[in-house]
Amino acid sequence: MAMSLPHQIGALSGTSLTAETGGVSCEVPAKGSSATSAMWRTPMTNLKVSVQKTGTEIDRVSPSTSPPVSPMMGGGMRPDLSVACQALMEAQVDEVVEREYKVRNSSAKEKGVPVFVMMPLDSVKMDHTVNRKKAMNASLQALKSAGVEGIMMDVWWGLVERDAPGEYNWGGYAELMEMAKKHGLKVQAVMSFHQCGGNVGDSCTIPLPRWVVEEMEKDPDLAYTDQWGRRNFEYVSLGCDTLPVLKGRTPVQCYSDFMRGFRDRFENLLGDTIVEIQVGMGPAGELRYPSYPEKDGIWKFPGIGAFQCYDKYMIRSLQGAAEAFGKPEWGHTGPTDAGQYNNWPEDTNFFKKEGGGWDSQYGEFFLTWYSEMLLNHGERILQSAKAIFEDKGVKISVKIAGIHWHYGTRSHAPELTAGYYNTRNRDGYLPIAQMLARHGAVFNFTCVEMRDHEQPQDALCAPEKLVRQVALATQEAQVPLAGENALPRYDDYAHEQILQASSLNINDQSGDREMCAFTYLRMNPDLFHPDNWRRFVAFVKKMKEGKDANKCREQVEREAEHFVHITQPLVQEAAVALMH
Repeated sequence: MAMSLPHQIGALSGTSLTAETGGVSCEVPAKGSSATSAMWRTPMTNLKVSVQKTGTEIDRVSPSTSPPVSPMMGGGMRPDLSVACQALMEAQVDEVVEREYKVRNSSAKEKGVPVFVMMPLDSVKMDHTVNRKKAMNASLQALKSAGVEGIMMDVWWGLVERDAPGEYNWGGYAELMEMAKKHGLKVQAVMSFHQCGGNVGDSCTIPLPRWVVEEMEKDPDLAYTDQWGRRNFEYVSLGCDTLPVLKGRTPVQCYSDFMRGFRDRFENLLGDTIVEIQVGMGPAGELRYPSYPEKDGIWKFPGIGAFQCYDKYMIRSLQGAAEAFGKPEWGHTGPTDAGQYNNWPEDTNFFKKEGGGWDSQYGEFFLTWYSEMLLNHGERILQSAKAIFEDKGVKISVKIAGIHWHYGTRSHAPELTAGYYNTRNRDGYLPIAQMLARHGAVFNFTCVEMRDHEQPQDALCAPEKLVRQVALATQEAQVPLAGENALPRYDDYAHEQILQASSLNINDQSGDREMCAFTYLRMNPDLFHPDNWRRFVAFVKKMKEGKDANKCREQVEREAEHFVHITQPLVQEAAVALMH
């Protein structure tokens, strides 16, 4: 007989449990918590018990829900493991509902938006092992039972190739990939060529590889630089993309070799477990300049940020462009009247709406060069990624930042400093979408959960209008669009906004088009809080149903409440086991 839910929880906690419900009784000793190999062996999945009903017998997942009182944590069980296990129990209820709904609608057309969940940034530790392995295992099982398609994980350059160029240690990631495979979860692997730490939501610090940092310390111009000479070490300046400045290799060669090493190590999982490679192209893994660094309080929302083109390699390129344009005097430096990080557009001569430098011949020249440098950077890395992963059954994606503040101004200053030449008179996202389309890549965009009125209106924030503009650009370029939430949200209001945005109902040409995927930020104890988890499970189901998500919502909720009521004793029994 397959292991029922209490036996799984017992296996995780090292306790033997007895379950009695609906006329079924069984007892299985729990497995010990120690593993004989390097891989944590999870309990069996495909949970079934036979439940007797009047005149019929139905195979059913053992249903359960959260206890009326939160279990005590004094027995040594970590809170992160406890909340994941509790979430797993609740998810079994929803799995019953989902299977019964699928039976009733087996002839329905396959559609909807698959949901992935972003893993913690520190899922792999500095010693190349999986962080919080037992909690991770229980969490992955909970996510799978909730109907989640898969997970997104950062594969950090600063961890894998930390000590010496060309020496890759995939430890921890190999184990994590196998855990995902065991639970039937797909993986979006992010080639994270940036530093972790210093951006919104960064909960840990993972610097660039030591040997890269050493080279940047020898030649500080390898770092992005603002007009005041402040260096940013989050990502190697794209100004030296094609120069052999990293121990005889160019940065793009380093990125390519890393991706090739990943392909060779995980080739057996590509196209099956690993279904997407998101290629990091800048700070926070996004194709942009580090124009709004939060570290040390340099930038605060909703400041306009600052141009990052003052290292000698960028200036050298600017000089060449100015000479070719016939204005060599424009090549000595970037704009000097664009204000500081925390100014607003109207505080500056360059970004102000009337007579601003952005709308001059010089402004057009500079912003075209600045944005094309970013596009060329993306083009170079995508060409390499496409060749490396060709015919491997994986999608290639690129993440674009959702810079929604001051969107309602004429100049769109924060977008300009980040490298997106988007103004009231110019579409800056269509060229990005067209570049991605040339390489068959997915356009991944953030801030999908936000509504205009939730943001500071004095800063003319407009995330909904921005998402719509991006959706139109990707529709015109015929490139797939995927989404993420920019900040953690667990409320129904945010979920409804994501559902609406992912449906891509933007005009009469939209048809059946939907986002190709949505990645939810992020897996943590807050997600597994009972109320948050119930809302999240319902959200995942509605996303999978697609544009007709509302048609069975009430029935799903009624059936879930029914199972919540009848399974309280079983859940309380499992909660007692967790306390010991």
